[in-house]
Amino acid sequence: MIEEILSIIVQYREGLLQGLLVTLELCVITWVSGIAIGTLVGSLSAQYPHFVGKPVKVFSFFLSGVPILVLLFWLHYPLQEMLGVVIHPFFTAALALSLVNIFAVSGIVKPALVEFPNQYIIAGKVCGLSNKAIFKSIQFPIIFRQILPSLLTTQVNMLQLTLFASLISVEEIFRVSQRINASIYKPVEIYTALAIFFLLICLPLNGLALYVKHKYTRNLSEK
Repeated sequence: MIEEILSIIVQYREGLLQGLLVTLELCVITWVSGIAIGTLVGSLSAQYPHFVGKPVKVFSFFLSGVPILVLLFWLHYPLQEMLGVVIHPFFTAALALSLVNIFAVSGIVKPALVEFPNQYIIAGKVCGLSNKAIFKSIQFPIIFRQILPSLLTTQVNMLQLTLFASLISVEEIFRVSQRINASIYKPVEIYTALAIFFLLICLPLNGLALYVKHKYTRNLSEK
C-alpha cells in the first residue's frame, strides 16, 4: 500500500504540488488577516466595550450560528448574484475563512486583555515604568503566552476548514485529490496520503499548543 501511495504521489506530483500551493496560499491569507485584524478588533473591543465590543459580539454571535459551508455558498452564489459581480472562488473562500478567523482570534484576544490583572500594571508603575514600557515588558509577553495555545489550535482548525473551498471549485489539494481519484479510483491510497499530509502539519502544531499551554500558561488571578 505504501508503494502504491508513493507511486500515485510521484505520478501526479505536479497536480498535487499545485493543489498544495493553493491550500498553503489560502492558509497564509487566512492566518495573516485573521491574526492581524482579529488582534486589532479584539484590542478595540476590550478598549471600547460599548462602541466596538457590543457590535463585534453581536456579529460574532450570528456568524457562529452559520456553518462555514453555508457561508461559503452564500458569498459565492446569492451575494454575487445580488451584486451582479463574478469573483474568483479563491477570493470568496479567502474572505469567508478570514472572517471566521478574525472573529475567532478577536474572541481569544479580548478576554485576555480584559482579564489581565491590574496589579501587574500597578507594580510596573511603582517601578517607574512608562505605559509603553509596561505594555512591552509586562503585558505583551504574559498575554502572548496565555493566548498562544488557543491561537495555534484555531489556526490548525482554519487549515482544516480550507477543505470546504473545494466545494466552490477552488483547486486546493482536496479537490485535486478528488479529480485524481475520479481518474484512477484508488480512494484508499489517495485519501490516506491526504490524511498523512494533514497529520504531518496539524499534529506538530497541536503538540506545540499543548506544550506551551502546560509550560507557560497559568491562572493570572493566582496570588
